[in-house]
Amino acid sequence: MKKEYCIALAGNPNSGKTTIFNNLTGARQHVGNYPGVTVERKEGYLKHEGTTIKVVDLPGSYALSPYSPDEVVTREVIIRERPDVIVNIVDISNLQRNLNLTLQLKELEVPIILVLNMYDLTEKIGLRVDMNLLSQLLGIPVISSTGSKNVGTDKIIATVLQVLSSKEYSNKTIRYRAEIEEAISSLEETLLSAKEYQEIENIDVIKLSPRRWVAIKLIEGDNELYKEIKNLSQADKLFAAIESSRANIKTVTGDDAEVVIAEDRYASINGIFHEACQKEIISKVTATEKIDRVLLNRIIGLPLFLAMMWLLFQLTFTIGNYPMGWIETGFTTLADYLNETMSEGMLRSLLVDGIIGGVGGVVVFLPNILLLFLGIAFLEASGYMSRAAFLMDRIMHKAGLHGKSFIPMLIGFGCSIPAIMATRTLENPRDRLVTILITPLMSCGARLPVYILLIAAFFPEHAGTVLFSIYLIGIIMAIIMARVFRTWLLPGEAEPFVMELPIYRLPSFKSILIHMWERSWLYLKKAGTLILAVSIIMWALFTYPETESITPEPVSAEVQLENSYAGTVGKIIEPVLKPLGFDWKTGIALVAGFGAKEVVVSTLGTLYSLSEEDLEDDSDNPETGANAFARRAQASSGYTPLTAYVLMIFTLLYVPCMASIAVIKRETNSWKWPGFTIIYTIALAWIVSFIVFQLGQLLGIGV
Repeated sequence: MKKEYCIALAGNPNSGKTTIFNNLTGARQHVGNYPGVTVERKEGYLKHEGTTIKVVDLPGSYALSPYSPDEVVTREVIIRERPDVIVNIVDISNLQRNLNLTLQLKELEVPIILVLNMYDLTEKIGLRVDMNLLSQLLGIPVISSTGSKNVGTDKIIATVLQVLSSKEYSNKTIRYRAEIEEAISSLEETLLSAKEYQEIENIDVIKLSPRRWVAIKLIEGDNELYKEIKNLSQADKLFAAIESSRANIKTVTGDDAEVVIAEDRYASINGIFHEACQKEIISKVTATEKIDRVLLNRIIGLPLFLAMMWLLFQLTFTIGNYPMGWIETGFTTLADYLNETMSEGMLRSLLVDGIIGGVGGVVVFLPNILLLFLGIAFLEASGYMSRAAFLMDRIMHKAGLHGKSFIPMLIGFGCSIPAIMATRTLENPRDRLVTILITPLMSCGARLPVYILLIAAFFPEHAGTVLFSIYLIGIIMAIIMARVFRTWLLPGEAEPFVMELPIYRLPSFKSILIHMWERSWLYLKKAGTLILAVSIIMWALFTYPETESITPEPVSAEVQLENSYAGTVGKIIEPVLKPLGFDWKTGIALVAGFGAKEVVVSTLGTLYSLSEEDLEDDSDNPETGANAFARRAQASSGYTPLTAYVLMIFTLLYVPCMASIAVIKRETNSWKWPGFTIIYTIALAWIVSFIVFQLGQLLGIGV
């Protein structure tokens, strides 16, 4: 038995696959992209008695047909990387539907273990499963688990090791009706003939896959395989054989080949299910049904969702203020220590004003970000976020989309990059493109430090409500722009969809902790690399060239800033931003935010640290970082609550970070749409900010 193996976790969305992945790997995991495509993959490592096992978490997929990039990726990984074992995780409450993927995985002739997850629900849903009989019928090992409680993890590991040590593999696959089997056999012969005389052996998908599976997929009209073989010199002969088989099936059955194959699969699934499972009639209403009667109510459902989000934002500030204050005090103490122990000069200015003022100003918001991600992760894992998409379906239809498009938008609350990737689950190309274009308008976690800084400084008594309003504006603007794009840019009817509503479940504490750790580590890593680098660059642009004084008095910090490289750029763009209430300093921060939105905070921190010496020192009235920022911003740039609110709106709407722009390019395979995104978001941010600022001034609100 070799010492290193690779196993892949496959399953439908919401089957608990990621929870089991976390149970198997713990913190020994990392996130990357599948080669050649922008689909996130997770890899982790499991070590057991000297054996190292790489665990790959495949995207949630309903089938191996090329209807979405997720399903293509799952198939490609299994074919090209050939994991030693596939651990197929199914939701026990949706066993029949989940088994469709199981039968398709078996046709790839890779060792499979079937894991019946959420097994603790069997009593509630009235289901009894004879796992030994189910194992015999499928020809694969079948075990149970409850991932949310970390029950069954040891059984999964033991079964994986047992399968790895065994050289036997059951080739027990579904047998289709006679005309389908005849077509499969005929096409297999054609493939063999083609392999002898043509270039077909150079096609990896065909070379690495079982001939029977290739034949089935070609009969089903698999577009991905069609693309592979269309350039062969004898492609016409192959396509003629395929079309002949499909035409014969249509003649005999009256239905298209893919429909007949799907019917046969589900017929087998029904037979297996009724043979190995007993379903009792449950007369009582389940807990999920009781909760949904309230949360999905047509009248109060949406207001309850908005109330939950408001409460989440309120708690983010209320609880987060304490640890934020501790971190803030730590950075202030460090800055004071350096000011006292180091002689005045460029090095001290770099450390105190550039690094501590920049990076420290971003790191201080880590507790608030963790709390927000904690709340969102809990709502996602509990099954409520699917309900939110369902509730938004009516509103999204008015925008020319459907509720399924709201899922990437919700993911956008965390980060725009995976949110843009999540649009791959949308089958309609127009829906997908419109959702990609509006997703950056959702308020990602990178913008949160900007909001927290400005809200704590100017709206401390209404923190949660103000933050909620910013997130709500993002959703409203996304829906409005979707309607605009669907009407004039990408017209077409919205397609109906079926939203999967998983049962409510108590999330795994371990999974939520891992989710928080991933987010916090990515945030800190960003602060220690990109934001640190930008903070140093911005400090240099603020500091050089040094302005020489023409009088005996030294040059003031404000004059030095205005005459620096950054100040020169700021003065150039100031006329464009003046109607929004912004000065040249705010303009510099917004330009710096093109790289990453957190840099807006670090740049403002560096700016007002450098100009602090021109402000009155009120040592008898010590201030927190937010109060100090408010004082400096008011004195130096004339900030008012209205200015702060408009800055939050502009930060929300203007161009997403460059990493998001790069992902849009890869997802759309064109520079046209990233360029369009940059232009329209900047224009939208300016227009909305102008309207809010001018109306606010006219009405005397927040001035």
